[in-house]
Amino acid sequence: MYSPDGSSFAVALSDGNINVYATSNWERTCILSGHDEDVSSIAYSPNGDRLASGGYDSTVRVWDVATGDSLYIFIGHTIAIYSVAYSPQGNVVASRCLEGIVRLWNMESGDCSFISECDYIYDMAFSPKGDSIAFAGEDCRLLDVASREFRSILLGHASSVSAVAFSAQGDLLISKDYNDVVRVWEAESGACRHILKGEGRALLSPKGNQVAFYNESGKEGELLDIATGVCIRRLSGHTGYITSAAYSPQGDQIVTGGRDMEVRLWDVETGECRQTITGHSKAVTSVFFSPKGDYIASVSEDGMVRLWNVGSGATSKISNHHTNGVMGLKYSPKRNQVVSCSQDSTIRLWDAITGVYGRTLTGHSYRVNKTIYSPQEDHLASCSDDWTMRLWDVESGACLRTLTGHTSGVIDVAFSPHGDQLASSSSDNDVRLWNVNTGECQHVLSGHGAIVWVVTFSPQGDQVASAAVDGSVRLWDVETGVCQHILTGHSQRVPRIEYSPDGSQIVVTSESKTVRLWDVKTGVYRHTFTGHQGDVTRVVYSPRGDQVASASVFDRTVRLWDTESGECRHTLVGHKKGIHTIAYSPRGNLIASWSDYGEARLWDVETGKCVWSLDHDGSTQSLTSHGSDPFVWMSLDVDSFIAGDGSGSVRVWDVIKEGDQFGVHMRWRSASGQLTVEDACIQDVQGLSDFNMRLLKQRGATGEPTRGKQERTSSGTDAGISFTRHIE
Repeated sequence: MYSPDGSSFAVALSDGNINVYATSNWERTCILSGHDEDVSSIAYSPNGDRLASGGYDSTVRVWDVATGDSLYIFIGHTIAIYSVAYSPQGNVVASRCLEGIVRLWNMESGDCSFISECDYIYDMAFSPKGDSIAFAGEDCRLLDVASREFRSILLGHASSVSAVAFSAQGDLLISKDYNDVVRVWEAESGACRHILKGEGRALLSPKGNQVAFYNESGKEGELLDIATGVCIRRLSGHTGYITSAAYSPQGDQIVTGGRDMEVRLWDVETGECRQTITGHSKAVTSVFFSPKGDYIASVSEDGMVRLWNVGSGATSKISNHHTNGVMGLKYSPKRNQVVSCSQDSTIRLWDAITGVYGRTLTGHSYRVNKTIYSPQEDHLASCSDDWTMRLWDVESGACLRTLTGHTSGVIDVAFSPHGDQLASSSSDNDVRLWNVNTGECQHVLSGHGAIVWVVTFSPQGDQVASAAVDGSVRLWDVETGVCQHILTGHSQRVPRIEYSPDGSQIVVTSESKTVRLWDVKTGVYRHTFTGHQGDVTRVVYSPRGDQVASASVFDRTVRLWDTESGECRHTLVGHKKGIHTIAYSPRGNLIASWSDYGEARLWDVETGKCVWSLDHDGSTQSLTSHGSDPFVWMSLDVDSFIAGDGSGSVRVWDVIKEGDQFGVHMRWRSASGQLTVEDACIQDVQGLSDFNMRLLKQRGATGEPTRGKQERTSSGTDAGISFTRHIE
């Protein structure tokens, strides 16, 4: 969605975030984070300085677009928000939930000033002056905003009203019912002026003289004259169903998007298709014009937002970074390679040393929940919400096999230690064991009574552990498929299970504030680690197996436990936000922790002291925070670590110890946007390192920079170079 003046562009994401971009250079200016679930609707205030959002978490939030701060959190709806809208004056925000209840929120006081008494309101619209709101429900109603009373009930539709819209002048109101009958009303008197019949969704032209119909189950649109009710133009050309349409601000053009992956631009006067724009690899789900009408934005199921020049049809922005949150990261020591998977349904490979993007693996149709390397690091396995797993050749990027059998989304996948088997867990409550060479399912492990969240092999590969959202954990014999032990005690979802390095123990976390440790051979419970004041979200063994680290989002602490005695050795306190993930260094002497809004800390395991931190405002060191939650941390090698976040970014840092002091420096990060520079020359560059020279050449730079005396700053960065903009 564009801001009213066209200077910014906001995108609502399914991970609960909202990305805001400056349209002058299409750099992301901020990430609005706060919703716990999908953001379903966004709306700019009339002057564009604020943004209202509604989410599946049933909250309405109002944001400062310039700073990214959350100004209001409105709580009152008990079910997912379907749409939000600002009044033209910006003093009221209206929200509508899936049950159809509408609430009006006062922007001065933050109070809810109105709750609709009529259930199942399907649509709403402010009048241009903001003095009325039209509601579509069992009938069509006009609410007087000042008095909060209904002043008109417009009767005549034979079925429920599905959509309403005002003309630009506010003198007309159109309403459409589920029988595809459109009525045109005089807003002041409530008199019905015309009855129009069309199919699909109705779109009122900016001048209020025309209605466009398009059907999500049809390939043709039609334009009807409001005065006569006659169809004056048919828009024919799409080979797939039309999913979205929008008038230009001047009303002389219409843009449509379809399941045929095409965007089409139509002349309203003649009905001719002026341009057919291609480039998306999946269905186009939404299209709209910029406020000046010079650009078209299109959104697709391929996860891309593309901007098209209306005059030339050329695309203005294509990026190769993930377009949605990163779900998982893995590192290949043999290949010096990082693989990331995302909610955008893709898998991406990166050079671990330089951060150069290598290849995108496509094939999954929904978000990829996890991807892992085989022990030999020649194959990748991925699992997705599209109910499948895929095996990939790392060298070529080719998909070798698609493993099918689960009847719901596949949540987790694990290779056996020898790489000849795969285990998968799913929302269908089953665990499956697969032969990697043939792709055949060897065992279906049934017994869980709820969604199986986690699955993992023992270090020896003779056992598989699985955990479900009901708190149950089962241990399975790989050879026979028989359940050996059922570990009970947790009453809530188990987000993590972890074998000890020698395979003799297993540790289980729970959303009931506890961590439990079990003997694998006997299934006997040994310890309960208690102390966290909220749900335990992460747990990891130390490399030697003598210690377990646990983290909580809610009490913002990391705790280190002795596996022999069950005692808490250290409680690591310092995070200001909830901790999402932790990782030991390979030597076991450090623990890295990461919390909301990019707050990172490194801890000395022996003393429990924080040896380095990056606050959420980026004040420590010279790094800039993510501004978004990471999904995964893991150790890259002895002196490095890696993180992926909800914005789609992947970053790698180097850890340097000099004496008793630690330093952390960013090695590389993936692009979260692009700046294209052509026919430009930067002169008098001195002190450019060989590493940075290689990066520039890999990004298309030519020629040789001036090689001056190389100096190093105390932080280890190249001296003598000044950049005013980060170039991806």
